[in-house]
Amino acid sequence: MMGLTMDSFFVLLAGTILLRPYVFAFLFLYLCAAVADMGWRRTLLFTSIAWIVAFTAESLSIRVGIPFGLYHYLPTTVDRELWIAGVPFMDSLSFVFLAYASWSLACLALLPLSRDGEQWYLVSLPAQGRLGGPVLLLTVVLFVLIDIVIDPVAVRGDRWFLGQIFYYPEPGVYFGVPISNFVGWAVVGSTIMMLFALLEGRVTGEPPSWAARLPLRPLYGPGLYYIVLAFILTVTWMIGEKTLFLVGLFIYGPLTALLAATVVMRWRQSQPSGGGNLEARHGVMLGGGVPTNGRGSLPVEALWKDQSPE
Repeated sequence: MMGLTMDSFFVLLAGTILLRPYVFAFLFLYLCAAVADMGWRRTLLFTSIAWIVAFTAESLSIRVGIPFGLYHYLPTTVDRELWIAGVPFMDSLSFVFLAYASWSLACLALLPLSRDGEQWYLVSLPAQGRLGGPVLLLTVVLFVLIDIVIDPVAVRGDRWFLGQIFYYPEPGVYFGVPISNFVGWAVVGSTIMMLFALLEGRVTGEPPSWAARLPLRPLYGPGLYYIVLAFILTVTWMIGEKTLFLVGLFIYGPLTALLAATVVMRWRQSQPSGGGNLEARHGVMLGGGVPTNGRGSLPVEALWKDQSPE
């Protein structure tokens, strides 16, 4: 970015948005889901950590081959989109929403659903356990799995609207992608989540009040994960990579079926049996002197609660 004026910076940033609208569409969905989930302060923290870790990893890899293995970007779009120190700005952004989507999907897979009121669609996941070992481990696995589908398609960028922006000097055994790339994704995903787990407790603030009224909030992040997956599989099919497409279906078909069965089971467990469970719970809450929200339903607790006094 040496010699880059403020005017040219904004011109290139606008060019990046116009050239890569799908990346910024995914980023917008991520911001909506994350703010509703954990508030804007923690969203800003997560975004900063994920982008810095991803950008650092990419900068190292194109120079010394760590952690993704050695690869090179082709500066074919430096006059049309924003590049920073030899790395396209949009590329590091992708790690942000993919990390959050993987984390959200891991939470949905491992944590119990709970109802936040009489309405069937007001459900949430507990704050406890969201940064525990099992969830973080599954997050990294899901983070790597989606790159197993993404990276071979990205290497073939000359056959779709991404364009040929990078290459591996020594193509790997997996559709031209070296195994070191996936090891690097595991390292990056682990670093992002561990840093966030260490720092998020220092951030105050809760999700906005309007978020409590949103239906099916635990599905927003997982929904983003599957939107990105559907986008990549569609591109895979369109460029004629049938074998790679089938590999993606082989990976995600059983995984999705297992996840869906788990979520449905927990959904049913969260529903009252003939209204009795909910009435009993409501009575206990009222008996304890906890005020309702004025409409006869239970108060909605934020997913993220500050532990320190104001």
